[in-house]
Amino acid sequence: MKKVLSKKLALFCATLLIFSCSDFEEINKDPLAATAEQVEVEFFINSSIGAAQQDPHIAERVFVLYWKDASRTSRLGVLSEGGSNDGWTNDYFNGYISKWLLNITTAITVAEEKIATGNVKEYTENLLHIARIWRVYIMSEMTDGFGPIPINGFQGENPDYNSVEDVYLFMLSELKDAVSKIDASNTFKPDADLDQAFGFDYTKWKQYGNSMRMRLAMRLSEVAPAVAQQHFEEAANSGLIIATPADDMRVIETGGWSSFTNVQSREWNSHYMTAAYRNTVVGLGGVTSVAQLPVDDQINIKPANYMGLKYDDHFTQLTNDPAKGFWFDGLPNTIDPRAYKTYPIPGNLDDEQYSNFPTWGNGHTVTERNLLDDNGDVLQTLDCAFTYNAFAAGDWGDVGAKNQLRSSGTYPRLGLDFRGKGRFTERVFFPSWETHFLIAEAAARNWSTPISGKEAYETGIAHSFEYYGLSEHVATYIASEDYNNAGTSVSWDHTAEPPASVTMDYIDGYTGAAGTFEYTYPNNTIYKGGTVKNDLLNKIITQKFIASQAWIPLEIWNDHRRLGLPFFENPAIENPIPDLPQLNAGNVMTNQVNFFGQRMKYPSSFVNNVPAGHAQAVQLLGGPDTVHTPLWWAQQN
Repeated sequence: MKKVLSKKLALFCATLLIFSCSDFEEINKDPLAATAEQVEVEFFINSSIGAAQQDPHIAERVFVLYWKDASRTSRLGVLSEGGSNDGWTNDYFNGYISKWLLNITTAITVAEEKIATGNVKEYTENLLHIARIWRVYIMSEMTDGFGPIPINGFQGENPDYNSVEDVYLFMLSELKDAVSKIDASNTFKPDADLDQAFGFDYTKWKQYGNSMRMRLAMRLSEVAPAVAQQHFEEAANSGLIIATPADDMRVIETGGWSSFTNVQSREWNSHYMTAAYRNTVVGLGGVTSVAQLPVDDQINIKPANYMGLKYDDHFTQLTNDPAKGFWFDGLPNTIDPRAYKTYPIPGNLDDEQYSNFPTWGNGHTVTERNLLDDNGDVLQTLDCAFTYNAFAAGDWGDVGAKNQLRSSGTYPRLGLDFRGKGRFTERVFFPSWETHFLIAEAAARNWSTPISGKEAYETGIAHSFEYYGLSEHVATYIASEDYNNAGTSVSWDHTAEPPASVTMDYIDGYTGAAGTFEYTYPNNTIYKGGTVKNDLLNKIITQKFIASQAWIPLEIWNDHRRLGLPFFENPAIENPIPDLPQLNAGNVMTNQVNFFGQRMKYPSSFVNNVPAGHAQAVQLLGGPDTVHTPLWWAQQN
């Protein structure tokens, strides 16, 4: 059969070795042996989009153990405690994301060669620009994870690495140009099944490209505001953005084991709710638990000013979680309606979304747990069904050894809807609510936007509530001026700061005596010195954090690195955390940028196999190759 690839492309594919000297035999086969059918542009696009969905092996390591931990969307203790795993990182860097980037870059090269030689189909030009847009997403995932990467990777031996700044300027320009060159009026397209995102709907690809440009432009808001504003305004006011749920970038998920398997499907991963999430949703929005729950589930709902049972000897005090030391022995009076849908109530076995993982055990049904005395004997047994708690991770030391309340039957865990066993069958890559929260943030910065900040903000909330099937609560929610545990309210027009403290009721867990407690809102010292808790940026990022909780942990992590929002509690340090020595008993009540993981380290395979490339990348990074070195666009201190 006719050979269609040039020697230039053969070299191009061989240069995958810039990332590793092993594990690439399958994709390093001589491309000169390929047939015309094997090198259609759409095949490479299909391969890259599909693989980037992440099979269970890499999804567990990157999506769950890295991204979800760093973004406080799961209580784990890896990047959030200064840790990393070279094996996980090596798999991702060499075995996965490099292949995704290779495939989509090959799509671009094949399309350009076909156009140059006249060997085109009616839609080849459009496919070229779709591939350019998708390549930007893969590049953004890689640079946001590691830092400097080669812009011209896979186009020659030993390519130069580029700074994060140069990569971002390239990506923004690439999106602008690629979107402008897609002909949405073209009625010719390949088999729609070869584009799992949009079925080669050219208008939707233009919308996605513009919304991606908005996302990446906003990433530069603190470090290059003029550049960020120019790109954002052009994209946001283009009239072609992801504006409705029907426009969302989503990819179908399945069972089994493939690139399309649900990214959170591994049953041994608990996906515990974090203290950051609980502090964000409790008290937020004015919608009561009574209004949300069926009558049979309205069990043990507590008053609004109740803190819980106080256990000084069984809960760590060495964290800046404002609810530390308390066990909440019931359900909150008011709570963001999405919380119970995302993390179902422990012990509510009648809730179809209550996680029964792992299915080979019964831990999820065991709701009675013990507190032990200093001798290891049972001091109290608590029934934890229909309670709603989350605690700081970290080292709990001796108090943790006496506390058995943190387990699968007592702790809210991600619901089955998001784990491949419920009604959601698509991984959300870019939702309409994110577009609207980006517009709201731009408006708060006085940039030119297609709609007002308030309208965008409230529309983003409405789209998120619609996704969860909660639209009936939107009106009450967006009007609420109630503060959550972090001191933020929902209403766009309500920017009054919370009081310094609030008097709350509690019960001594040991004696049963009632008491009062002066609750103080946390000082998030990496955002405006900790003095501002309820401005528009706090509100917007709070909503992005809640709305994107289940599907977009990388963007949540990016927002926190960029702004220090929302408030993330420090891990407990009853004993020092080996990979986080900068956090100690003297500063645990404040936040510092270097208390939070900022990036993934380059893998040892890169260090050992391409030492010159690694040295160049680290020099451009501007700091040591550790998880605590901030990226160019992130807060620096």
